Amino acid sequence: MTTAAKTETEDPTARRILDAALEQFTVFGLRRSSMDDVAKRAGVSRVTVYRRFGTKDTLVEQTLLRENSRFFQRLDQAVAALPTMEERVVEGFVVALRHTRAHPLFGGLLRLEPEVVLPYLTVHGGSSLAATVDYLTGHLRRAQQAEGRPGDDPRPVAELMVRVAVSFLLNPASCIEMDDEDQARAFARRYLAPLLNA
Repeated sequence: MTTAAKTETEDPTARRILDAALEQFTVFGLRRSSMDDVAKRAGVSRVTVYRRFGTKDTLVEQTLLRENSRFFQRLDQAVAALPTMEERVVEGFVVALRHTRAHPLFGGLLRLEPEVVLPYLTVHGGSSLAATVDYLTGHLRRAQQAEGRPGDDPRPVAELMVRVAVSFLLNPASCIEMDDEDQARAFARRYLAPLLNA
């Protein structure tokens, strides 16, 4: 469980602060949002926000991690009925691209403040990357067991898939039209699904 997910279930004040941060960052972006703004929106003192999260960077990171957790739940629902891991990888890739681009916070920040959000998704994005890789690794491991696949460690494959998806999200300019879901599916079927057998 991510720190944000633990915080959400264990501390109602932290949950209220994260809700306020999500709303604040979505409406005003990261650059124009302060800890004071989040405190006012949450109806708590500035000291309370600092006591729970320490720095704005930590608050941003925890807000993004919580949204990741919520995204994982939606992704699970979107691919649950698909019978094979290959099909879940292909559809999961398409759903991930669509959801992230349409998400008010993720998509909005990528469009409006890419230079501000970029560090949280790259050089300072270790916790987000790790959470996503852990999520996919767990699914790949369960699929290996359920489908009788070889027992190699699926973590390198999961990390490669996540890094490819993040690359397309950060720089969608490509010879492959990733806004076209059929082309995105064809790409995932041809290049990502075969990684399951690597």
